[in-house]
Amino acid sequence: MRNVQRKKIKSNFHRGRFIIVCFCISAVFIGLAARAAYIQIIKPDLAINESNKRTLRVKKLHVQRGMIFDRSGKELAVSVPVVSVYVDPKALNEGLVAKVLKQAKKQGENAKLLAKNELLLAKRVKEHYQQDIRWQELADVLRVKQNKIDRRLVGDPTKRFIYLQRQITPAVADYIKRLKLPGIYLIDESKRYYPAGEVTAHVLGFTDIDGKGIEGMEKLFNKALTGTDGRRTYRKDAQGREVEILDERERVEPESINLSIDQRIQAIAYKALKSAVLSYKATSGSAMVVDVKTGEILAMVNSPSFNPNNLSNAMPHKRRNRAITDLFEPGSTVKPLAILAGLEYGTINDNEIVNTSPGYMRMGGSMVRDPRNNGKMTLRQIIQKSSNMGVAKITKEVPKDFVVGLYEKVGFGEDTGTNMIGETSGLFTPRRRWSDFEIATLSFGYALAISTAQLARFYATLGSGGISRPLTILKQDEPMHGERIMAQKNVHAVLEMMESVFEKGGTAPNVKLDGYRVAAKTGTSKKAIAGGYGDEYVNYFAGVGPVSDPRLSIVVMVNEPSGDEYYGATTTGPAFSEIMSGALRILNVAPDLNTVAMTKIGADHG
Repeated sequence: MRNVQRKKIKSNFHRGRFIIVCFCISAVFIGLAARAAYIQIIKPDLAINESNKRTLRVKKLHVQRGMIFDRSGKELAVSVPVVSVYVDPKALNEGLVAKVLKQAKKQGENAKLLAKNELLLAKRVKEHYQQDIRWQELADVLRVKQNKIDRRLVGDPTKRFIYLQRQITPAVADYIKRLKLPGIYLIDESKRYYPAGEVTAHVLGFTDIDGKGIEGMEKLFNKALTGTDGRRTYRKDAQGREVEILDERERVEPESINLSIDQRIQAIAYKALKSAVLSYKATSGSAMVVDVKTGEILAMVNSPSFNPNNLSNAMPHKRRNRAITDLFEPGSTVKPLAILAGLEYGTINDNEIVNTSPGYMRMGGSMVRDPRNNGKMTLRQIIQKSSNMGVAKITKEVPKDFVVGLYEKVGFGEDTGTNMIGETSGLFTPRRRWSDFEIATLSFGYALAISTAQLARFYATLGSGGISRPLTILKQDEPMHGERIMAQKNVHAVLEMMESVFEKGGTAPNVKLDGYRVAAKTGTSKKAIAGGYGDEYVNYFAGVGPVSDPRLSIVVMVNEPSGDEYYGATTTGPAFSEIMSGALRILNVAPDLNTVAMTKIGADHG
């Protein structure tokens, strides 16, 4: 009986233990099934995200910013590869902790116990960081104060990306790489570089540190120059091998821009203008060269300028493209237009004699006068001596609407068509009522304010024989579409009159243009201030050459020259001569001044 009872007890024990084991196993499987159901059905994103963190990778296919060329294909703006250095604070912290624990283990300490003591571990990490001379070397090579580096390195340990310095040199990048600091990484980037520096600064503008256009052509064509980065999404295995491509977007390559600028002419114009501004201690200056046959801008320069490769000294007033933004009254440079108004309307002919005696006249309670009584004058003499009385009397006989309309047709009061950033349309309101005196002042360059670009466009219209074209900063395969606004014979007659400016008795007899016939006009206007005019002047020299077959329109402006020399011929004439002569030679334009004419002009100048 006892044996039977013992067997029953033993059998019950085994059965109970079996049941417990089965229950535990069932509970484990039920728990696993419940967990699997929770992960896959209730919270599927959690598992997917964890899987993606380990296997999914996204690779960007970067594109370089497009290049900007001049009309001959010379590089004006390029992107060069550079390196930037950044810190991963989390990786840095983990690297320092691992180093401290490794040192503790070598010294016989309980590394596990140290890892659990957060305060002691943090203290050890800080001591290790301060004792490591490599961090001081990092600050030195980046030329950054140590405390500034410290704030970035040990700031927020949860962050994964903080720039330490952008666009460092390859030598600095190589030195940092050899330091082998935890959490410090290098990344390839690109930097915009402008080979011509300050010569093309106002035309090209510049980009910010991330490659976004801020001013000039860089901003105007930012979208075209930027392109779009490609993107490749793939899955990798435990060995880092690519096993599946999930998505692939091709790069959209950026466009390259071909400007109408001729870098050779641009350099000549900048050198001549800068010399004029410095020589006469002027506040600023601008110059433009336009191809009268196409409307293309071959040069656009300003002084003072700035270096777009180093903006540390590029104050806002230096960055302004004055050729298209600054407005001044053009003075006598628009007197040819007043004569054209009379010729176009038919109140005068090119052989007209205008009586300017006694050298002054009263109009609407105000006085129009010449410096002296020139008596009877031909149209050529009016241009040669720059007579206010002459042009005022001519426009007096022409209907006001016709005069004002002609000024509007040549582009005063509207932008030039370049679409450049910051371009202004000037101050000219053709629709208002004009008094007789205002029309008179309009004839000799007051009562309106225009930019250097607008004046260059007007002279390009003269050079094209009366065809008004918008200006363009982009290279063109065909001339810009133009509209005839003046008769060709009248324009040619006025151009020949304008040659007298360089003759004896003209306003610029000492300005020499060897080998070329040039039609030009000087201008000197007082600057307007609140309540009238001040003591500062703006000087102009504008012209077209060569007269026999016009190719270029050139305008030089010098703002507020200092000293006693404040006339346009003196301050801007040498620069105009240098630019015109140099540009025509660069374009291989044959001289059109015969030997006899050259001898005569030389004798007159002598």
